[in-house]
Amino acid sequence: MPHPSISPESTSRRRGRGGKAARRATRGAVSFETARFIERNIPSFEILTAEAIEIIETNAEIVLEEIGVSFADCPEALRRWREAGADVKDGRVRIPRGLARQLCKTAPGHITQHARNPARSVEIGGNSLVLAPVYGPPFVRGLEGGRRYGTIEDFRNFVRLGYMSKYLHHSGGTLCEPTDIAVNKRHLDMLYAHMTLSDKPYMGSVTAPERAVDSVEMAEIMFGKAFVAQNAVLLSLININSPLTFDPIMVGALEVYAAAGQACIISPFIVGGAMAPASVAGTLTQVLAEALAGIAYSQLIRPGAPVIFGAFVTSIDMGSGAPTFGTPEASKILYGAGQLARRLGLPFRSGGALTGAKLPDAQAAYESANTLNAALLGGVNFMLHACGWLEGGLVSSFEKFVLDADQLGGLHALAAGVDTTENGQAMDALREVGPGGHFLGCAHTQANFKQAFWRSDVLDYGSFEQWQDEGGKDATQLANIRVKKLLNDYQPPGLDQGIDEALKEYMMRKKASMPDSFV
Repeated sequence: MPHPSISPESTSRRRGRGGKAARRATRGAVSFETARFIERNIPSFEILTAEAIEIIETNAEIVLEEIGVSFADCPEALRRWREAGADVKDGRVRIPRGLARQLCKTAPGHITQHARNPARSVEIGGNSLVLAPVYGPPFVRGLEGGRRYGTIEDFRNFVRLGYMSKYLHHSGGTLCEPTDIAVNKRHLDMLYAHMTLSDKPYMGSVTAPERAVDSVEMAEIMFGKAFVAQNAVLLSLININSPLTFDPIMVGALEVYAAAGQACIISPFIVGGAMAPASVAGTLTQVLAEALAGIAYSQLIRPGAPVIFGAFVTSIDMGSGAPTFGTPEASKILYGAGQLARRLGLPFRSGGALTGAKLPDAQAAYESANTLNAALLGGVNFMLHACGWLEGGLVSSFEKFVLDADQLGGLHALAAGVDTTENGQAMDALREVGPGGHFLGCAHTQANFKQAFWRSDVLDYGSFEQWQDEGGKDATQLANIRVKKLLNDYQPPGLDQGIDEALKEYMMRKKASMPDSFV
């Protein structure tokens, strides 16, 4: 609900006064191209046989019925599960065979998340792929300044970069932790940055149930209470504490968002070999059991609440205990989880430009590329961490953000499939050139060369001599130049002055209502 001190009438009057200014700001903004969310024209890769699927689905039901999942310290969840017919004892919920899957049937197979700019709204499900940036790191890294704790200005700059990035469809959530603002208040500044510095869809706060309430109320100021009541304008990440444990903070946030009809990703967070069995099939069994329990609970809160089947899975280095990324086993789990999600008829979240590298170097590129391609081929519908992730998720990197965001263009091109129209067949070119010729000057090439091949906006394609004459810059240095250009070109999308004033008033009153807390 809106803050009681902000009446709908006063907000409406403010909107009326601010509309012309917002339209003027929009007309004066720097023009840049943003690609629509991906709609795949290629098949998803399915790694599991029918027999393997049957084994995993059966074993997941056994886990839910015999082992159960923990909802300790979640009284409302325990009450709902008990009323639904589950065996509840000492905070553990044992779910009868088939109950969770039956409850999941009311979850929609397709989600529209609305952006304040309708042209940037996204469709999540089916053949779509929505790309969102890095989420969660406490540290940032840049070519100047090195590795350090994130600030609110770093956060704002990541929002600006995301807004200016052609191939990103979503503004994301916690792009980095702004550690210069109190823990109990920073979510307000992060939400405000997403809502004002970008007009792409964004994510709500999940670090406490009351912060989820704030997210919904701020969205009601932006979109209008009636619109939010009927549409998903927020998407939020609800992680499961694997193995088989639902944290009361995350459950509380889920209860807020599901009751409000806002979308949630229900996502196990697994390091294979440590938080799940050291096998692909065993991990997939756990992923399915955890996701089924979380999605089913969202439907106990509100049947029809929009949810996404999530799977964030890495493996572990058995020598050091460190998480590893871009491995064959992680890709197998991603492919398998995608099949399991599609069998449930639900949107699927996984993937990202994941790496354990400390710098945006060759290790970062290899590991990120492995997961990005697996996510595209595995049928992912919403990809978090699509750009900017470094050091196992501890660091948001400015240079890696733009390098990854640039490479996402390759996913768009690959997802388009093969053009077999008359132009795509290029028979005129083959006839014109004939044996022994070349195609550089033929009519077909002249007509198509600008859009025939995807081309990076960051990487160097020149000769050695050109590269050397221009300073011999490596990819990180080129990315640093790109970061500066995007931030220099940035202009905020127009926002109604009345809405902006109402958001600021809400934030001011919320912050004044509580002392700062840094824990």
